[in-house]
Amino acid sequence: MTRKLSPLAFAVALVLAAPAALAQETSPSSDAQTLDTLIVTGTRVADRTVAESTAPIDIITPEVLESTGTVELATALSRAVPSLNFPRAAINDGTDAMRPAQLRGLAPDHTLVLVNGKRYHPGALVNVNGSQGRSSSPVDLNSIPISAIERVEVLRDGASAQYGSDAIAGVINIVLKGADSGGSVSVTGGGYSAGDGRQYQALADAGFKLGESGKVHFAAQAGHQDQTDRARPFLGTVTATSAPGGKVVQRYGDPEVDNASFLYNGEVDVTDYLTFYSYGLHTKRETLSNGFFRPAGDSRNIPSIYPDGFLPQIFNTSTDVSVSSGIKTFTAGGTNIDISYTYGSNELEFDIKNTLNRSLGPTSPTAFYAGSLELKQHVLNFDFNKQLDWGLAYPVTLSYGAEWRGEKFTIGAGEPGSYINGGVLIAGAPAPSGAQVFPGFRPSDSGSFDRNNISFYAGLEGDLTEKLSAGIAVRYEDYSDFGDTTTGKLTGRYAFNDAVALRATASTGFHAPSLQQQYYQTTSTNFIGGLPFDLVTFRVTNPAGISLGAEPLKAEESDNLSLGLVLTPIENLYVTIDGYHIKVKDRITLSENLTSTAVRTWLNANGFPDVAGGRYFTNALDTTTKGVDVVGTYKWALASSTLDFTTGYNYNKTKIDRVAPNPAALTAIDPTALRFGRVELGRFEVGAPRDKFFLNGIWTKGGFSVSTTATRYGEFTILNANPVLDQTFGAKWLFDLAFSYKTGGWEFTVGGDNVLDEYPDENIFISPALNTSTTGQLPYPSQSPFGFNGAYAYGRISYTW
Repeated sequence: MTRKLSPLAFAVALVLAAPAALAQETSPSSDAQTLDTLIVTGTRVADRTVAESTAPIDIITPEVLESTGTVELATALSRAVPSLNFPRAAINDGTDAMRPAQLRGLAPDHTLVLVNGKRYHPGALVNVNGSQGRSSSPVDLNSIPISAIERVEVLRDGASAQYGSDAIAGVINIVLKGADSGGSVSVTGGGYSAGDGRQYQALADAGFKLGESGKVHFAAQAGHQDQTDRARPFLGTVTATSAPGGKVVQRYGDPEVDNASFLYNGEVDVTDYLTFYSYGLHTKRETLSNGFFRPAGDSRNIPSIYPDGFLPQIFNTSTDVSVSSGIKTFTAGGTNIDISYTYGSNELEFDIKNTLNRSLGPTSPTAFYAGSLELKQHVLNFDFNKQLDWGLAYPVTLSYGAEWRGEKFTIGAGEPGSYINGGVLIAGAPAPSGAQVFPGFRPSDSGSFDRNNISFYAGLEGDLTEKLSAGIAVRYEDYSDFGDTTTGKLTGRYAFNDAVALRATASTGFHAPSLQQQYYQTTSTNFIGGLPFDLVTFRVTNPAGISLGAEPLKAEESDNLSLGLVLTPIENLYVTIDGYHIKVKDRITLSENLTSTAVRTWLNANGFPDVAGGRYFTNALDTTTKGVDVVGTYKWALASSTLDFTTGYNYNKTKIDRVAPNPAALTAIDPTALRFGRVELGRFEVGAPRDKFFLNGIWTKGGFSVSTTATRYGEFTILNANPVLDQTFGAKWLFDLAFSYKTGGWEFTVGGDNVLDEYPDENIFISPALNTSTTGQLPYPSQSPFGFNGAYAYGRISYTW
């Protein structure tokens, strides 16, 4: 890796460049926490504001999302929400294309994502490799373009009783732009100080009237990102099968990405009492990521095809479609009615490039189609609410309704060459089957699986007195595959005076096992003693998996408690402090590979002659997560300028309370079998930073402003199967800096993220004997909460009308 600018030189260059192009910069300032902003998440009261919320909620504006160089929604949210963790996985197959984000240290699929209040579809991918969020199948936040967003409401509280499955950690509701006029265009470009990762993005949106009573807002976004590479020369002993000594042959960093999105959001008042609304989204993203280098002399290589070895790559094409339409009306009795239908789908295709199938010999192709994953979701909602006059200080809002949801998960097989064994031998022994780095999905793995569920909910909430607000909600859900469940929630807020309020919530929640977790299956072939055996990630219905203890998955269940303090002691100062305690029972996780000789011998003797073992998803863990969120904003008016401050802090700790014992069937086969090892358990307890803090300040005078943000990411630990190799990575401070000037509708921006070029601690390589040919080439942990790319400089030009 070659750095073209030192950290100091890069920071100085950024500062000196500022006068050349100054721009408007709005950071996570008091505007992001405006106390009288009406919220629609976590409440069904029509006029509830941020300051009056009975649960902690953040309002993230477009200015905040665009206040750094990123155009990824998940990355932008992680810099504005203290409890959101978004590491940048690398060399993790499909996870490189769909990175998962964690809220409050819980699983990525413990956060429900809504768009305009409607359930958004999850991604088709289930994370099965070594990343944070392993075993989860969450929503791909980056499929939603920032150009289309009016604001993001982040409810940091359990809300299953209000919204259903997945809302254990909280809810992210993305509210789309919907104005009937105005718009903006913007072009952003930048790159890293190491000389790579160059990217550009173009964003646009515009609103139009539809006749006399309608409106529609369009948004589009497109761009390109080059790969980053922080790999280093091979440090191990050079042999016939190792990488060339002193050469960088591995790539390690962000993938190459091309993306394009289009979205509309509109409504038409058909009559005075009937409104039709709809939004639609289409996003296509192509991602090229890297596997591990195969040296020239490696037995997996064919020198006549790759005389210098090869670096296999995965090309993922992800396509998201979401369409929601509905009507709003009301009855003569004052009941508001909202009926809607929402369709969403994600398809993820796998094309393997710069590779080969060793078992096909010198005639092997160097590219293969390895198959696809697809998730489709249909949601039908019937929502009703009405204000009831009970003689209290204000009316009480009664809400009730029903939801039907249907889902379908499909695994598509790859072309035969991506998974077959062609019979070519290596020194008299069979060669490995399938495409190097990612063998294709086999016909035996493929299939379509569906389910449906119906739910009913009801709730009451309102201001009981001038000082006391309260709410109650209950929800019943019945799934076609695993049964039914009932959840409830109580909320309360008491304002002692205008400056101090206390709020609390108590709720139960659940996360239904996803179809991906239940039915994902992939197979690879290993040769043992010259004979082929399948190693399988078993779906829970696979007979071989069942014989090793796989069972139908149950819903994860939670108990959530939170207690918060809302302080507005002086004008323009707003502080919230919210503690939380979340117990999750029967968490779904992926087991270790069960491949002992005892397992293989038993399988081969009991009806599975070609299977050597594998792994499966199971409800295996109970955990307790405790933490606290602190958010504060202050606007300081100076003589001829203003100074805005925003600060956020999160402390979060997860403890494993129980690890399920091995099933009796597995114990009878292999009493020493290990279903969950130290590496996996460590991801739950210490894999994410224990705490995170940021402080942002923006000084504005006329059209000129300067913004700076300091962020501290706490330490995290990666456990190893060998405790000697455990490593704790220390806390790091990062600094972002931006200068701005606005004139008329024009904005010109220059800024830098991580301007001091901070990197995480390097991996410790104890001995080359403990590592493969990648020894020394991967210097940084991919679990780093801020990545490992270094300083990034960017510029932006935009026009708003």
